Amino acid sequence: MNCEACHLKELEVEHFEIREVLRCIFHTILFHRALGLVRPKDIDLELFDITYVQCGDVEVEKKIDEKIDQFIDKVEKHPNKKNQICLSFYEVKNKQATWFTNKVERLYWEQWFVNLNVVLHPKTQFGRSHHAKLVVDPGESASEERVARRAALESSLREVLFQIIKFVNEKKDHVPPIPNLEGISFPYEITISSRRCLDVEPIIITKMVLWLRTMW
Repeated sequence: MNCEACHLKELEVEHFEIREVLRCIFHTILFHRALGLVRPKDIDLELFDITYVQCGDVEVEKKIDEKIDQFIDKVEKHPNKKNQICLSFYEVKNKQATWFTNKVERLYWEQWFVNLNVVLHPKTQFGRSHHAKLVVDPGESASEERVARRAALESSLREVLFQIIKFVNEKKDHVPPIPNLEGISFPYEITISSRRCLDVEPIIITKMVLWLRTMW
């Protein structure tokens, strides 16, 4: 089966922006790949002047939030790393049953790769002036630099949303027939991986191939 892949533009975010950004992206993708009738729900982002649409399904919202929690937990354990989170749509095929197992195979037909570069904002230092203030709330007393960075992220997030819409409108031939399943979405999964691991893996495989050649 032909599996189409969409690598979305990398976004540079701070820790407190992760949840809203990922919710916006994943719900937008699932809304455009929804099956049948849905109950659209407009969501206004708190951090950005952007509105996106959810399918209005409680189970979808719960699953997305659980994966985002896992992603945030990984970021906290491994800071200063570029991370990738992938949403994959698949079909379920039952393989030929044996005496011991009834194997089920997942045939992936579309994958969305979301790349986030999570940066740590340096702590505010107290200066000699008595007017110096420790910034606790990211939205309080923001410097011009942070305002510009937030505007740039908002612009990039809009680009990602347009990238999603463009992809779903242009890529249709690979979409399988609507399955006879309950729910508003094709079967899907969300997986988390480190960009560093993905970059190193091809090198390891190449070295193994070269080693095998020398053995022969």
